[in-house]
Amino acid sequence: MLYGVVVFPEKHVQDFANSWRRRLDPHYSAIPAHLTLREAEEWSDDELQTAVNHLEQITSAMPAFSIQLNRVSTFYPVNHVLYLALQDTVPMQQLHDKVCSGPMTIAEPKYVFTPHVTIGQELSAEELHDVYGNLRMQAIDLSSRIDRVHLLYQTDNGSWTAYQSFLLRG
Repeated sequence: MLYGVVVFPEKHVQDFANSWRRRLDPHYSAIPAHLTLREAEEWSDDELQTAVNHLEQITSAMPAFSIQLNRVSTFYPVNHVLYLALQDTVPMQQLHDKVCSGPMTIAEPKYVFTPHVTIGQELSAEELHDVYGNLRMQAIDLSSRIDRVHLLYQTDNGSWTAYQSFLLRG
């Protein structure tokens, strides 16, 4: 089964992101607005249990924190993705580093970790530039408390649902 690890921002951030995702993100109906900590991967039952144990351990020592999203950015030309960017990526980077350590280390990551909330993907270059040109002019000032990590799995219909949530208790 396919599993991934994410955090969900607070509802007001999800609502803002979803106002764009409805039109620009083909995965809008499959998963709520989120920040990916570990890309999806096929796991056996043993690997799943190892991941659960690891997430229990790291979240017990990590405190909750706040993030600030302050602009729209893009991964163009590598990927035709628009996203909400963080003002300070350090707390999310630290959480990612802890999640992706020990038994959950990623040997060869596909991308450099860039914490973000996707608002559009699989766009044509023209549409990406048009929407990005408009959005980068908007003043964005969204904050969100991050107090839990979610282990998700993909269902047969392609949507994602929580397998287990882990409170940041440090």
